[in-house]
Amino acid sequence: MDVGIVSYGAYIPRFRITPQDIGRVWGSDGDAMSKGLMIYSKSVPAPDEDVVTISVEAARSMMRRCDVSPKDIGALYVGSESHPYAVKPTGTIVAEAIGASPNLTVADLEFACKAGTAGIQMCMGLVGSGMIKYGVAIGADTSQGAPGDPLEFSASAGGGAYLIGSEKVIAKINGTYSYTTDTPDFWRREGEPYPSHGGRFTGEPAYFKHVTSCAKGTMDRMGTKPTDYTHAVFHQPNGKFPTRVAKMLGFSDEQIKLGLLTPYIGNTYSGAVPLGLASVLDHARPGDRIFAVAYGSGAGCDGFDITVTDEIASYRRDAGPTVAQMIERKKMIDYATYAKYRGKIRMKEGGQ
Repeated sequence: MDVGIVSYGAYIPRFRITPQDIGRVWGSDGDAMSKGLMIYSKSVPAPDEDVVTISVEAARSMMRRCDVSPKDIGALYVGSESHPYAVKPTGTIVAEAIGASPNLTVADLEFACKAGTAGIQMCMGLVGSGMIKYGVAIGADTSQGAPGDPLEFSASAGGGAYLIGSEKVIAKINGTYSYTTDTPDFWRREGEPYPSHGGRFTGEPAYFKHVTSCAKGTMDRMGTKPTDYTHAVFHQPNGKFPTRVAKMLGFSDEQIKLGLLTPYIGNTYSGAVPLGLASVLDHARPGDRIFAVAYGSGAGCDGFDITVTDEIASYRRDAGPTVAQMIERKKMIDYATYAKYRGKIRMKEGGQ
């Protein structure tokens, strides 16, 4: 049974702030941070936007683009590290918002920035075994960064939704491979508003080791090499890391061009690879082969080998906004507005 992507959708908040505006407040060199991280602006969720609303928007766009009845969805997973409730699933709200039948399994997933791709793997298994007809996997975040912390220059918001099935597949998932170790490069304890990170430690022993190991393992399993792929998408905590890891593995700038979104919208965490893949699918043609590796701190990677099918030619991509359209639909804000929207200004009880 061929299992793959039947439909997809994405959502990116329209508000943006630049590293220069952030640096101006904290006495940092915003120009240097922008150049060093290769980030020119980042998305900011509005006060009424969270992982639920982002997931719903992406999922509704996904459903508009296909003829699948939401009643045929047998599983729905939302991967994020910023679920609005500590105890109350995001997935149940999303399932009801898109009209799914109550006869389905739902779960919220968490594995830093690769929780969404873990959901894709789970849906692949359930569809491939015949247990369900369709499954939905969503990766979305409204990521956090402490005021003045380097994370504040990159942490942003957005998400992507994927309908996984075996009929009218627009992109067949040929195989998947994961690589996981206990590498504590990034963490946030229960009740803490902002995450902590290992600084430079998050690079070599964390991101680069895991991404290269997973990428090589995926290609070894599939019997492929970088030149076999039309496009490649790597997890992008900033613009520099995916660009560097692509060169380390032998991928060209042209191959990663469509999926590299962080310079324009920042690090969307669990939404990073789902959004990058959505951007590629917005332009993909039959026969295109796509390589994707998602990374999550803690630490692990999920790799995917995907081939675009002839079904993409009749797929209704125009029934939902493209990633490029959402990137262009932007409104710049200053730091005061950003701080207000992100809850960085907190009032005492009683409003005093």
